[in-house]
Amino acid sequence: MTNENQELKHKEPSREEQRHKERQQKIKEKVDEKIAQAQEERGLMVVITGNGKGKSTSGFGTVARAVGHGQKAAVVQFIKGTWECGEANLLRQHGVEICVMATGFTWETQNKEADIAAATETWTDAKRLLADPSIDMVLLDELTYMVSYHYLDLDEVIQAIENRPKHQHVLITGRACHRRLIDLADTVSEVQEVKHAFQAGIKAQKGLDW
Repeated sequence: MTNENQELKHKEPSREEQRHKERQQKIKEKVDEKIAQAQEERGLMVVITGNGKGKSTSGFGTVARAVGHGQKAAVVQFIKGTWECGEANLLRQHGVEICVMATGFTWETQNKEADIAAATETWTDAKRLLADPSIDMVLLDELTYMVSYHYLDLDEVIQAIENRPKHQHVLITGRACHRRLIDLADTVSEVQEVKHAFQAGIKAQKGLDW
Protein backbone atom coordinates (compact mmCIF):
# COMPACT_ATOMS: atom_id res chain seq x y z
CA MET A 1 0.00 0.00 0.00
CA THR A 2 1.41 3.39 -0.96
CA ASN A 3 1.84 6.24 1.49
CA GLU A 4 -0.95 8.11 -0.32
CA ASN A 5 -3.38 5.20 0.15
CA GLN A 6 -2.40 4.88 3.79
CA GLU A 7 -3.13 8.56 4.30
CA LEU A 8 -6.56 8.23 2.65
CA LYS A 9 -7.36 5.16 4.73
CA HIS A 10 -6.61 6.94 7.99
CA LYS A 11 -8.07 10.30 6.96
CA GLU A 12 -10.42 11.70 9.56
CA PRO A 13 -14.01 12.42 8.37
CA SER A 14 -14.85 16.07 7.82
CA ARG A 15 -17.25 17.89 10.15
CA GLU A 16 -19.94 17.71 7.48
CA GLU A 17 -19.46 13.96 7.08
CA GLN A 18 -19.52 13.48 10.82
CA ARG A 19 -22.75 15.49 11.19
CA HIS A 20 -24.34 13.48 8.38
CA LYS A 21 -23.35 10.23 10.10
CA GLU A 22 -24.77 11.43 13.41
CA ARG A 23 -28.07 12.45 11.78
CA GLN A 24 -28.39 9.09 10.04
CA GLN A 25 -27.61 7.27 13.27
CA LYS A 26 -30.41 9.14 15.07
CA ILE A 27 -32.83 8.26 12.26
CA LYS A 28 -31.75 4.63 12.44
CA GLU A 29 -32.30 4.53 16.18
CA LYS A 30 -35.84 5.89 15.80
CA VAL A 31 -36.67 3.44 13.01
CA ASP A 32 -35.22 0.53 14.98
CA GLU A 33 -37.29 1.55 18.00
CA LYS A 34 -40.51 1.61 15.95
CA ILE A 35 -39.69 -1.77 14.42
CA ALA A 36 -39.07 -3.22 17.87
CA GLN A 37 -42.42 -1.88 19.12
CA ALA A 38 -44.41 -3.18 16.13
CA GLN A 39 -44.82 -6.78 17.26
CA GLU A 40 -48.53 -7.38 16.64
CA GLU A 41 -49.25 -9.60 13.65
CA ARG A 42 -52.76 -9.92 12.22
CA GLY A 43 -54.74 -9.40 9.07
CA LEU A 44 -54.95 -5.77 8.03
CA MET A 45 -57.55 -3.77 6.17
CA VAL A 46 -56.04 -1.42 3.60
CA VAL A 47 -57.93 1.27 1.68
CA ILE A 48 -56.49 2.84 -1.48
CA THR A 49 -58.70 5.75 -2.49
CA GLY A 50 -58.54 9.18 -4.13
CA ASN A 51 -59.05 10.64 -7.60
CA GLY A 52 -55.67 9.68 -9.01
CA LYS A 53 -54.71 6.82 -11.31
CA GLY A 54 -53.15 3.66 -9.89
CA LYS A 55 -55.43 2.47 -7.10
CA SER A 56 -56.33 -0.86 -8.67
CA THR A 57 -52.77 -1.24 -9.93
CA SER A 58 -51.53 -0.87 -6.36
CA GLY A 59 -54.05 -3.43 -5.13
CA PHE A 60 -53.10 -5.96 -7.80
CA GLY A 61 -49.42 -5.34 -7.09
CA THR A 62 -49.94 -6.17 -3.44
CA VAL A 63 -51.74 -9.37 -4.41
CA ALA A 64 -48.79 -10.27 -6.66
CA ARG A 65 -46.46 -9.68 -3.72
CA ALA A 66 -48.47 -12.03 -1.51
CA VAL A 67 -48.51 -14.72 -4.20
CA GLY A 68 -44.76 -14.30 -4.60
CA HIS A 69 -44.41 -15.22 -0.92
CA GLY A 70 -46.45 -18.37 -1.45
CA GLN A 71 -49.62 -16.96 0.09
CA LYS A 72 -53.12 -17.61 -1.23
CA ALA A 73 -54.97 -14.58 -2.57
CA ALA A 74 -58.26 -13.82 -4.32
CA VAL A 75 -59.67 -10.85 -6.20
CA VAL A 76 -63.22 -9.56 -6.51
CA GLN A 77 -63.52 -6.90 -9.20
CA PHE A 78 -66.55 -4.61 -9.24
CA ILE A 79 -67.56 -2.05 -11.94
CA LYS A 80 -64.94 -3.07 -14.50
CA GLY A 81 -64.99 -6.35 -16.33
CA THR A 82 -65.72 -5.90 -20.02
CA TRP A 83 -62.10 -4.98 -20.78
CA GLU A 84 -59.32 -7.52 -20.67
CA CYS A 85 -57.27 -7.16 -17.48
CA GLY A 86 -53.55 -7.87 -17.78
CA GLU A 87 -53.11 -8.29 -14.04
CA ALA A 88 -55.94 -10.83 -13.89
CA ASN A 89 -54.46 -12.74 -16.82
CA LEU A 90 -51.17 -13.04 -14.95
CA LEU A 91 -52.56 -13.84 -11.51
CA ARG A 92 -54.88 -16.57 -12.79
CA GLN A 93 -51.78 -18.39 -14.01
CA HIS A 94 -50.66 -18.50 -10.38
CA GLY A 95 -53.86 -19.91 -8.94
CA VAL A 96 -55.51 -16.66 -7.89
CA GLU A 97 -59.31 -16.86 -7.96
CA ILE A 98 -60.74 -13.77 -9.64
CA CYS A 99 -64.45 -12.98 -9.53
CA VAL A 100 -65.57 -10.23 -11.90
CA MET A 101 -68.83 -8.30 -11.93
CA ALA A 102 -68.33 -8.02 -15.71
CA THR A 103 -70.98 -5.39 -16.37
CA GLY A 104 -68.57 -2.64 -17.36
CA PHE A 105 -68.87 0.94 -16.16
CA THR A 106 -72.24 2.15 -14.85
CA TRP A 107 -72.46 4.91 -17.47
CA GLU A 108 -72.29 2.17 -20.11
CA THR A 109 -74.96 -0.13 -18.68
CA GLN A 110 -77.38 2.67 -17.73
CA ASN A 111 -79.49 0.04 -15.98
CA LYS A 112 -79.51 0.40 -12.21
CA GLU A 113 -81.53 -2.75 -11.52
CA ALA A 114 -79.17 -4.88 -13.59
CA ASP A 115 -76.16 -3.29 -11.90
CA ILE A 116 -77.56 -3.95 -8.43
CA ALA A 117 -78.29 -7.56 -9.34
CA ALA A 118 -74.76 -8.01 -10.68
CA ALA A 119 -73.24 -6.32 -7.64
CA THR A 120 -75.25 -8.53 -5.29
CA GLU A 121 -74.17 -11.68 -7.12
CA THR A 122 -70.52 -10.60 -7.07
CA TRP A 123 -70.78 -9.68 -3.39
CA THR A 124 -71.87 -13.25 -2.70
CA ASP A 125 -68.50 -14.37 -4.04
CA ALA A 126 -66.78 -11.74 -1.91
CA LYS A 127 -68.52 -12.94 1.28
CA ARG A 128 -67.48 -16.50 0.53
CA LEU A 129 -63.84 -15.46 0.12
CA LEU A 130 -63.91 -13.25 3.21
CA ALA A 131 -65.09 -16.25 5.24
CA ASP A 132 -62.49 -18.65 3.86
CA PRO A 133 -59.63 -19.24 6.35
CA SER A 134 -57.42 -20.71 3.62
CA ILE A 135 -57.18 -17.32 1.88
CA ASP A 136 -54.54 -14.90 3.13
CA MET A 137 -55.55 -11.83 1.12
CA VAL A 138 -58.69 -10.56 -0.62
CA LEU A 139 -58.69 -7.60 -3.00
CA LEU A 140 -62.10 -5.90 -3.29
CA ASP A 141 -61.36 -3.79 -6.33
CA GLU A 142 -63.67 -0.77 -6.85
CA LEU A 143 -65.86 -1.74 -3.88
CA THR A 144 -66.19 1.91 -2.85
CA TYR A 145 -68.54 2.59 -5.77
CA MET A 146 -70.87 -0.23 -4.75
CA VAL A 147 -71.28 1.45 -1.38
CA SER A 148 -71.59 5.05 -2.62
CA TYR A 149 -74.15 4.02 -5.28
CA HIS A 150 -76.07 2.06 -2.60
CA TYR A 151 -75.80 -1.14 -4.63
CA LEU A 152 -74.54 -2.93 -1.50
CA ASP A 153 -75.53 -2.45 2.13
CA LEU A 154 -72.69 -0.79 4.04
CA ASP A 155 -73.49 -2.52 7.32
CA GLU A 156 -73.34 -5.91 5.62
CA VAL A 157 -70.01 -5.05 4.00
CA ILE A 158 -68.51 -3.96 7.31
CA GLN A 159 -69.84 -7.05 9.11
CA ALA A 160 -68.25 -9.39 6.55
CA ILE A 161 -64.91 -7.59 6.84
CA GLU A 162 -64.95 -7.56 10.63
CA ASN A 163 -65.85 -11.26 10.84
CA ARG A 164 -63.18 -12.46 8.40
CA PRO A 165 -60.42 -14.85 9.59
CA LYS A 166 -58.01 -13.04 11.91
CA HIS A 167 -54.97 -13.51 9.65
CA GLN A 168 -56.66 -12.41 6.42
CA HIS A 169 -55.71 -9.10 4.77
CA VAL A 170 -58.36 -7.09 2.90
CA LEU A 171 -57.61 -4.45 0.27
CA ILE A 172 -60.31 -2.02 -0.88
CA THR A 173 -59.83 0.30 -3.85
CA GLY A 174 -61.91 3.05 -5.44
CA ARG A 175 -62.73 6.72 -5.24
CA ALA A 176 -64.69 8.44 -2.49
CA CYS A 177 -64.35 5.69 0.10
CA HIS A 178 -67.05 5.88 2.77
CA ARG A 179 -65.89 7.39 6.06
CA ARG A 180 -66.90 4.28 8.03
CA LEU A 181 -64.65 2.09 5.88
CA ILE A 182 -61.80 4.57 6.30
CA ASP A 183 -62.31 4.55 10.07
CA LEU A 184 -62.30 0.75 10.09
CA ALA A 185 -59.12 0.48 8.01
CA ASP A 186 -55.63 0.02 9.44
CA THR A 187 -53.91 1.73 6.52
CA VAL A 188 -55.38 4.34 4.17
CA SER A 189 -53.61 5.79 1.15
CA GLU A 190 -55.02 8.54 -1.02
CA VAL A 191 -53.88 8.77 -4.64
CA GLN A 192 -54.09 12.33 -5.96
CA GLU A 193 -54.32 13.25 -9.63
CA VAL A 194 -51.74 15.79 -10.73
CA LYS A 195 -51.90 15.05 -14.46
CA HIS A 196 -53.61 12.36 -16.52
CA ALA A 197 -52.87 11.56 -20.15
CA PHE A 198 -56.58 10.97 -20.88
CA GLN A 199 -57.28 14.64 -20.20
CA ALA A 200 -54.91 15.45 -23.05
CA GLY A 201 -56.82 13.18 -25.43
CA ILE A 202 -54.56 10.13 -25.13
CA LYS A 203 -56.43 6.83 -25.16
CA ALA A 204 -56.04 4.12 -22.53
CA GLN A 205 -53.29 1.78 -23.70
CA LYS A 206 -52.80 -1.95 -23.33
CA GLY A 207 -50.10 -2.88 -20.85
CA LEU A 208 -50.09 0.53 -19.20
CA ASP A 209 -53.72 1.23 -18.38
CA TRP A 210 -55.29 -2.24 -18.60
